[in-house]
Amino acid sequence: MNYAINIINFGDCGDARVLAGLAASAEAAGWDGFFIWDHIAWDWGAMPMADATVALTAIALNTQRIRFGAMVTPLPRRRPWKFAREAVELDRLSGGRLIVGVGLGITQAEFANLGEPADFPTRAAMLDEALEVVTGLWRGELFSFAGRFYSLQNTQFLPTPMQQPRIPIWVAGMWPNKPPFRRAARWDGVFPILRDAGLDNIPSPQQVREISAFVSDLRPAGDSFDVVVAGETPGDDRPRAAGVAAAYAEAGVTWWQETIHGLRADLAPRAAAASWLEAMRWRIEQGPPR
Repeated sequence: MNYAINIINFGDCGDARVLAGLAASAEAAGWDGFFIWDHIAWDWGAMPMADATVALTAIALNTQRIRFGAMVTPLPRRRPWKFAREAVELDRLSGGRLIVGVGLGITQAEFANLGEPADFPTRAAMLDEALEVVTGLWRGELFSFAGRFYSLQNTQFLPTPMQQPRIPIWVAGMWPNKPPFRRAARWDGVFPILRDAGLDNIPSPQQVREISAFVSDLRPAGDSFDVVVAGETPGDDRPRAAGVAAAYAEAGVTWWQETIHGLRADLAPRAAAASWLEAMRWRIEQGPPR
């Protein structure tokens, strides 16, 4: 199992330089990946916020080994051809380390408040079309597409991504909603959270097994596929942390992402007593829960 950091792009982390520095620290501490949230506006008031693409560029240039990306980009609020260009540039800039995470998005501040389609069925249809456009352009051949939301004719984008056959795409979804997981089965990985669970939305190992079985039934046998879970482990108790992670590894998780967005006092009492940013740095420096 691989181990990564999953961190916000707003508040104390609403600065690309801060995120790049944390990513460099994560690499030095032995983590395998560093993933940031992708928000441009927030339902609960204004706060400093880093642009995800700019921040990922800084991360690419300040690391050498770890995989990185946004978890997740609400692709329906992005122009797919612009996103395709940015992703290729990030992939090549980093030597082939980018992973693309996509989803529908949840905050109305990023959709209805900005004049974007806000209902989930429309966003879902836009996401499916956008993924076809993005991956079609990544092939580097003449590409045309005519859909309900996007259309382009005889368009060729070069260069192609460094990673082939494409940059990996992980799809987020709220379990037990089935459509996002049918979508994920068509791509390279799934990032599940639980529906109607508030902040306590991490699937259990048993739920991960159910999700994996559902997706596996829709995919060719033997195909590689990532199962990604974001949760918290106690940095003050390495055996306990390793036990939590091991239970998910046994359930089939291939990427454990440590959620770093304000540590709970019961999981990291020393860190929770510090400032928010100091707590994040402290947990990163403890290293992955292997």
